[in-house]
Amino acid sequence: MSGMDVWIGLLGSVLVAGAAYSKRSLTMSGAAAAVVLGTLMYSLGSAAWFGTLIAFFVASTLLSKYKQKRKAAIESGYAKSGNRDAGQVAANGGLGLLLCIGSVIVPHPAWWAAFVGVMAAVTADTWATEIGGLSRTAPRSIMTGRKVAPGTSGGVTALGLLATCAGGLFIGAAAWLLARLGSGAVTGAVDAAAAAAASGWQAAAVLTAGAQHPLETLLPLLAAGLAGGLAGSLSDSLIGAKWQAMYRCAVCGRDIERGSHCGSPAEPLRGFAWMTNDAVNVIGSLFGGAAALAAALLAGWL
Repeated sequence: MSGMDVWIGLLGSVLVAGAAYSKRSLTMSGAAAAVVLGTLMYSLGSAAWFGTLIAFFVASTLLSKYKQKRKAAIESGYAKSGNRDAGQVAANGGLGLLLCIGSVIVPHPAWWAAFVGVMAAVTADTWATEIGGLSRTAPRSIMTGRKVAPGTSGGVTALGLLATCAGGLFIGAAAWLLARLGSGAVTGAVDAAAAAAASGWQAAAVLTAGAQHPLETLLPLLAAGLAGGLAGSLSDSLIGAKWQAMYRCAVCGRDIERGSHCGSPAEPLRGFAWMTNDAVNVIGSLFGGAAALAAALLAGWL
């Protein structure tokens, strides 16, 4: 980490977070958290790590504004809306930052594979929610297959599944494009001398200077993104349907994710009180990272 990297990361993060705050896509706490997250991501990682995070945020923010009025009624039952706070920023990007830190401490391509899967998971889940909410067919419970009301946690649609795949592939493509900024900048490649000095599992993973690792090429990154996106989004739906805290509005009778609705306190319905939307997102992103890592291992890219 250099002083210049910190300043570049800080400036870029302030510009992006400031623009998002002005458009009411971030709350004040969300903007502050985004600045910290982005600055650390750039200064510890590279433009590829930072840029993949920004690609998720910008694309998802734009989608949240698309046909916002049509989605307003559905989103009224969500625990959180498109106006992200610090908790949502941490839930969507915190695990990615930890993986970035891990890549600095112990350089290895596995960190990058897991990171792409994590970012694909949060992107795919966001896209499934934003685009799937526009479906003209009623969603079905991922647990029972029965039709449920739009906005019901664990409800899926064909349009939402397509959006899930698109979100994962988008992150894979963005990661590939950004990785081309410099071979070895994201996979932990080292020079021949360092490779000769390495031992154990690290020795099998390091590359000579200038070589391009498979996880810096298009098809492997698309596969990692698709695997991470599907695993993360579907696990998010499963957990949401079974264990997420849900409430029933005492006024309109809707099943919702928040503790109040229609100006009145809502009645607890099911799930664990601590299993909030943010907690579900974190667990879903863990599944996404694990799926991308597993895909890379099975394909022999690690």
